[in-house]
Amino acid sequence: MNTHHPIAIIGGGLGGLTAARVLHVHGIASAVFEREASAAARGQGGMLDIHEENGQKALHAAGLHEEFLKIVHEGGQSMRLVGPDATVHVSEKDDGTGGRPEVDRGDLRDLLLNSLPDDTVHWDKKVTGARPLGDGRHEVTFTDGSAITTDLLIGADGAWSRVRPLLSDATPAYTGISFAETDLHDADSRHPRSAALIGDGFFIGLGGRRGFLAHRETDGSLHVYAALTADENWLDTVDFTDPATAKSAVLAHFDDWHEDLRALIADADTLTPRRIHALPVGHRWERTAGVTLLGDAAHLMSPFAGEGANLAMLDGAELAEAIAAHHGDTEAALTSYEKALFPRSEASAAESDASMETMFGDQGLERMAAFFTSGPAAG
Repeated sequence: MNTHHPIAIIGGGLGGLTAARVLHVHGIASAVFEREASAAARGQGGMLDIHEENGQKALHAAGLHEEFLKIVHEGGQSMRLVGPDATVHVSEKDDGTGGRPEVDRGDLRDLLLNSLPDDTVHWDKKVTGARPLGDGRHEVTFTDGSAITTDLLIGADGAWSRVRPLLSDATPAYTGISFAETDLHDADSRHPRSAALIGDGFFIGLGGRRGFLAHRETDGSLHVYAALTADENWLDTVDFTDPATAKSAVLAHFDDWHEDLRALIADADTLTPRRIHALPVGHRWERTAGVTLLGDAAHLMSPFAGEGANLAMLDGAELAEAIAAHHGDTEAALTSYEKALFPRSEASAAESDASMETMFGDQGLERMAAFFTSGPAAG
């Protein structure tokens, strides 16, 4: 038998949980289906800067902004930009007045999870497919053999969304940038030189179409992305199950860089490969009864403008508010939501594209230094 849920949200990331929370605030029940086995199934990644104009706006709508301020990483808005020789080109202190406070992604997810009724999130629900049933209703099937039906299907299931094909033929494309993601644990005691290099907040090292992006985490570790302009298949040529071999392969791209920067790879406790993908700038779809998308499922973009999580949360909040404002008229709600979603996400995707070209194009270091010293701060 299929279980019926009037509103089904596929994906329990920040966007899906924000949608569920804002619906709950308005007295509207929803069900979230998440592929992870539990809230503690895996780490949730690094730090996020939550922007006043979108992420924090969503937290206000969710009634969680005051609680959010309690988990902000003090000092996390500081920023340092260096070149391959480790010379500091830009350094900004966190004076507490910035509009993009840093927070641990896992802490933020927990804040949202703990604000929902216990039976809202259904864990260990990996989607195998979704299909229309007519009149705006849909069926979703899962690997455990179960299935649900719903009157409103919300795809909040990320880059490789199983809901997106109901609306669009678009698929994410490789951007030309690959990451080797690293962690250095207990940095102050075990990796003091790296800790001093990164500082208290966000760190960027750029030069020659490659670089490092790093944050100091709230647990005292350093989370680092070594970024390379590389062929899409390059990561497949490296055996990441052998840390020594993998480190050597990545370090080969930073032969002429300062040893303190190379140590962010050489001394790493973990090393994970990641390709950066994006949907086409301006991705949109025709209004289709009973289904929509939010977050990366709708507008996956490169991370170089820091907007992905913020937009996902704003999407979730605005979708929920549209549903509440047009209660009983799903199509009016989705039309209203998508009218704002499409131009907003197109502008942010274009900004992310431009930022990537700036950082990893010719004169990336010089252009980013000019941006930080003459334009608005970014985090």
